[in-house]
Amino acid sequence: MTCRLRRLREDDLERVRCWRMLPHVTRHMYTDPQITPEQQQAWFERISRSSGDRVWIIEMISEHTPIGLLSLADIDPDHRSCSWAYYIGDDAARGKGLAKVLELNIYRYVFEVMGFNRLWCEVLSSNDRVVKLHERFGSRVEGVMRQQVLKNGAFHDVVRMAVLAADWPHIRNKRSFTQIEVE
Repeated sequence: MTCRLRRLREDDLERVRCWRMLPHVTRHMYTDPQITPEQQQAWFERISRSSGDRVWIIEMISEHTPIGLLSLADIDPDHRSCSWAYYIGDDAARGKGLAKVLELNIYRYVFEVMGFNRLWCEVLSSNDRVVKLHERFGSRVEGVMRQQVLKNGAFHDVVRMAVLAADWPHIRNKRSFTQIEVE
């Protein structure tokens, strides 16, 4: 599967709004949103103006089919650090090995293109599979924020993970991966 990351456009909003409310997506998010088209538009306008956010659609090249969303947030050029997250909204594209491609390409983008030092993420502790996935590709657990998120009437721990620019050459040399286009 060959994909690319293209910038989020206004004509993507309805698809992304639907993805953001899918149970297989929201079960790993901090919230279970019910988003109106107006709220989605307001979100798009906010991130479009923000220098602290970059949002891409994950698109399969062969079919030009959008399958998910990847974002950088908390972009801090002073400290050369940012966070990231992604999800696959299209159920048919899940389990096809995209995690490796996305993970290693966002590392490449953040460390080589942006010249940043640190890329971090947060994962609900119940999402053990993703914690292990990030560890397999070089992220390290930095800590656990106990009972950080209240979701469905229960508190959940959040695992904070990060990978550093100094780790990237070793990761890159250890793993072969297809470089993808990042707009």
